[in-house]
Amino acid sequence: MSLEPVYKRVLLKASGEALMGSQGFGIDVAVADRIASDIAEARHMGVEVGVVVGGGNIFRGVAVASKGGDRVTGDHMGMLGTIINALALATSLRKLNIDTVVLSAISMPEICESFSQRATLYHLSMGRVVIFAGGTGNPFFTTDSAAALRAAEMGAQAIFKGTQVDGIYSADPKKYPDATRFDRLTHQEVLDRGLAVMDVAAVALARENSIPIIVFSIHEKGGFTEILTGGGLKTIVSDN
Repeated sequence: MSLEPVYKRVLLKASGEALMGSQGFGIDVAVADRIASDIAEARHMGVEVGVVVGGGNIFRGVAVASKGGDRVTGDHMGMLGTIINALALATSLRKLNIDTVVLSAISMPEICESFSQRATLYHLSMGRVVIFAGGTGNPFFTTDSAAALRAAEMGAQAIFKGTQVDGIYSADPKKYPDATRFDRLTHQEVLDRGLAVMDVAAVALARENSIPIIVFSIHEKGGFTEILTGGGLKTIVSDN
């Protein structure tokens, strides 16, 4: 394992559920601080980091649709949840003196800056962590799709998908202890096997832009930076 980072510019995707910790709802500040400390360590290594955070700890748009409500309105509510999470994570990073900016796909100038590729590249060049909020800004697209899209726009060398387990399994290892764990897969294998890593649109977009997806446990302190230097438990999805 090298002490030098394998990747110089990455996109970290963290689920909203990860921010809940052991709570049933909302944001556990201690968890947000721990994730921020891992991002800060990556920055100290010279890695440029973009972040997409989900909103499932606050609201899921599909929950509205499943009960007969309007999916578009539900997704807009979910986007607002991602903005709340982005602001919380930005606060945790700033407590560590990490220069951070939140770019939202939904215009909210009193709260955060609006997203553009030009702004993204500028802030990255200035050494800032860029947190992308508001998903893609469109209904019917998940924050996984937003992560793949933003990774392509920022020129990320890899998407780091932080999950509840240490890689990709053939089935949920918490329900099926004999599930097979994969060390490496291609994008097409993920799609063909129907593995629940990221949604189909996100995996396809990553494949089209030749961006590897690295799946690891978001709950392991230091896991993000360990994998950045070539170690750690993870599954790599790549066609190379």
